[in-house]
Amino acid sequence: MEDSGNLHHHHHTDDGDHNHHPPSSSSPLATGTCCKCGGPTTFAPPPQTPTFTSPPPTYRPIRAPAIPPDPNSTRAIILSPVPQSQKVPILPPPHHFQLPTKRIHSPDDISRFHSSDSGKNFLGFVVALSESIRAKKISDPCHISPATTSLLSILQTLTLIADQTPPVPQSARYGNVAYRTWHEKMSNSAESLILTLLPENLHPATVELVPYFTDSFGNSSRIDYGTGHETNFAAWLYCLARLGVIGVEDYPAVVARVFVKYLDLMRKLQLQYCLEPAGSHGVWGLDDYHFLPFIFGSSQLIDHKYMKPKSIHNEDILENFSNEYMYLAGIAFVKKVKKGVFAEHSPMLDDISGVPNWNKVNSGLLKMYKAEVLEKVPIMQHFLFGSIIK
Repeated sequence: MEDSGNLHHHHHTDDGDHNHHPPSSSSPLATGTCCKCGGPTTFAPPPQTPTFTSPPPTYRPIRAPAIPPDPNSTRAIILSPVPQSQKVPILPPPHHFQLPTKRIHSPDDISRFHSSDSGKNFLGFVVALSESIRAKKISDPCHISPATTSLLSILQTLTLIADQTPPVPQSARYGNVAYRTWHEKMSNSAESLILTLLPENLHPATVELVPYFTDSFGNSSRIDYGTGHETNFAAWLYCLARLGVIGVEDYPAVVARVFVKYLDLMRKLQLQYCLEPAGSHGVWGLDDYHFLPFIFGSSQLIDHKYMKPKSIHNEDILENFSNEYMYLAGIAFVKKVKKGVFAEHSPMLDDISGVPNWNKVNSGLLKMYKAEVLEKVPIMQHFLFGSIIK
């Protein structure tokens, strides 16, 4: 095997270094040459990293009103103000909720989903959450509604269940079977927990909300967790937004309070029960478990005076600011659980640190999320569709 020095120099994809090279007609990756120095390399080219310079994916800013909690409500999911005349209920009561089922089996199904209103609205919701936290620290004051308080209480309950369900001694490195006990307790209490969020006329929605929720924390038979489960949590929040349980004024708290608490819970479960990474891309993935904190976290850092994408290599910055910025917390967690040279165990994150600014990182990661998570059959074949996400 060749020395790791070569490995370090020859695994980079486009990381923003294009400022220093004239554009060439052929990609060096295609010819077995190093994209840094142009020299020959024996390493197989990695999957292409998003260029982080082309425009972000097409998405629809969500302006479709929700199922109103009451007939007079005008709450709507919005990114920008909507004329009062447009605020008509999209799903007029009485609405028939249905048990959501798996509907994606092929790339054609994926295309159909992404060209549908549901697909555009869901991606638009992720973008809206990302925008709501732009240039804000986690500790910045934000509007905390009763719904946000209930969401935090639900996650706190699940955290306490984990405290009461210690791992059992076993020889296997991955997958502590005590996780199944935790998962069963979580599933059994899911409906009663979700009912605490809903006004009485939306109680029938639990048939649709519970499956997204119970799929948000990993798989109990495989004892694994990955970006598909994280996407289910985002889908659960999206359903709550469509129902009008959370509104656009809640988005900053949904990211800085609720999603941060969800991440804390998931990292606790990952460490406590040694959850296997689900469908991991191995060394060429962004992160074994998570994707969204890097999208939201890069938005937090847009136009930051001092912190640039390359600041992730500064240990002092990671130590002092991880509690305020999700991106830095994500990097710090990766460095905690993976030993060795960062550029070797996390080449994608290392490449992204060469991108000149956080704006490009954020738009590049949104494109990558769409391409690597929402458009991948092995992940999306488990995704559920009902009456809220059609």
